[in-house]
Amino acid sequence: MQELKHFLSCDWGTSSFRLKLVELPGLRVVATEKSDEGNAATFEQWQQTGQPPEQRLGFYLRILRQHLASLEQQAGRPLAGLPVVVSGMASSTVGMLELPYKPLPFAADGSDLTTELLPARPDFDHPVLLVSGAQTADDVMRGEEVQLVGCGFATSEQPQLFLHPGTHAKHVVVQHGQAIALKTFMTGEVFALLSGKSILASAVEKNDDFEHPAHRKAFTQGVQASRQGNLLHNAFLVRTNGLFDKLSAPENFHYLSGLLIGYELSSFPTDFTGPVVLAGEAALISSYEVALRLLGITDRVASVTVKGAEEVTLRGQAAVLQRAIDLGQLTSPKA
Repeated sequence: MQELKHFLSCDWGTSSFRLKLVELPGLRVVATEKSDEGNAATFEQWQQTGQPPEQRLGFYLRILRQHLASLEQQAGRPLAGLPVVVSGMASSTVGMLELPYKPLPFAADGSDLTTELLPARPDFDHPVLLVSGAQTADDVMRGEEVQLVGCGFATSEQPQLFLHPGTHAKHVVVQHGQAIALKTFMTGEVFALLSGKSILASAVEKNDDFEHPAHRKAFTQGVQASRQGNLLHNAFLVRTNGLFDKLSAPENFHYLSGLLIGYELSSFPTDFTGPVVLAGEAALISSYEVALRLLGITDRVASVTVKGAEEVTLRGQAAVLQRAIDLGQLTSPKA
């Protein structure tokens, strides 16, 4: 059997779509296609067509095929036959095909995640390996389970923590090679609502300059405020910071960020001393690194290792794909 030299990585979230041609074994990204055509927008488009449920998968595959055509142009070569690994919300109620969640615990190497192989068909000449999410009795995640696999957690008796910032931040405890506990925090979504839709919106100005001294100071003030008082009261201070000229609108942006991230991390177990893997987008990672230090968490845990979102997504998808090949579920094309 020929070794797999490339695969197609699809991270299809609620509001975003990312498709990459990935070279193996080094996981070099050869070409990338991005859009805002996430599952929510795609599902709405499908509903507007009035098509029957059995045509839903085909509708999503046509969207995917359009992006694949653009990717082929970038790559300058045909991609027919390459497997597509799809993670994220594509396996949800608004995705191409709903799959059941994998109940925790699940193996941190991805060997027992819930997947479904969709064979190539006349109108879509790529096998699709769809990866589902994971759940506890009262919590869920889709997409982050693949990123956890991509972190390469060691099999250890000591608990380890996967911390993934985002719209719905995830804290997952890993022990003995198993993900055993999960908590979701609506930090990013609450920040977006407060800064964009609430009475605080006029006092906040979005900016990405976290390294500016005044912005870093405001973020620090927000984290410190999270350690005392009530969140609902402290959030209102964003408005009075602006009314009384205590903080500028850009500074208030970082104050509110620090306040909410601080409240999220206030639930960090006081007796946890194991290693932490902080994985996600670079801008958020910087904020969380600072907050972890300010709250004294960095000093009491064994280590804080930072990994990028793309790296862990690709490594996790590649691991799940290799398992499917090892099990004989699909064969390795020559490409």
